[in-house]
Amino acid sequence: MREFWKEPLSEERKAELIEAMARFAVERGLAAPAIIFLELHRPLAFIGSQAGIVFSPFLVALFGFERVDEYTQLMSERENWDRLIERIEELEEERRAHRHANDTKANRRGGSN
Repeated sequence: MREFWKEPLSEERKAELIEAMARFAVERGLAAPAIIFLELHRPLAFIGSQAGIVFSPFLVALFGFERVDEYTQLMSERENWDRLIERIEELEEERRAHRHANDTKANRRGGSN
């Protein structure tokens, strides 16, 4: 049987996982609900990660051992919740700025005809 959290996550791997989770939320238009969820459940970070281990027989069947191991380990540390919230906010701001720039360009082209 495999052991959870046998190998600690490197800072680089933590950053990769946070980036993937943040992009997942923002690309689906779920930035606000994700931030609210994370903010509300931040005090339960460690308990939530332990629940992931408790439910691992079901989660591993769906997502694979490595993913469950990495994400439960990542989310057991409260500072990673903060890093994830910050990254979601950054990506959402970038998305809004990009959309605003595109809208401005479209308005200029439409207004000059």
